[in-house]
Amino acid sequence: MTHRLLVQYGRPTDPAAFDRHYRDVHVPLARKIPGIVRFETGHAEALGDEAAPYLVATLDFESAEAFAAGMGSPDGAAAAGDVPNFATGGATMSHFDVDDVTR
Repeated sequence: MTHRLLVQYGRPTDPAAFDRHYRDVHVPLARKIPGIVRFETGHAEALGDEAAPYLVATLDFESAEAFAAGMGSPDGAAAAGDVPNFATGGATMSHFDVDDVTR
């Protein structure tokens, strides 16, 4: 079963600097995490009056065990350790087993 890491970044103090660091430094670090089968990002827009995260990232793994191994690896620690270097608006991370309910 797919296991997903969801990262929601708050609005940074300097969006251009955030985007540059995220693209040039953080994404290459995160791509090295063992076990990732899919990695997607997008700038979010609110549907109503609520504030939306600035950026959302999802990283999929084949299982919860693969997630734990990947995030517990030196590459996982390096990627997690980089977050304070650019996420001036904060970051919320959660993970879960994906339940596909489209059918």
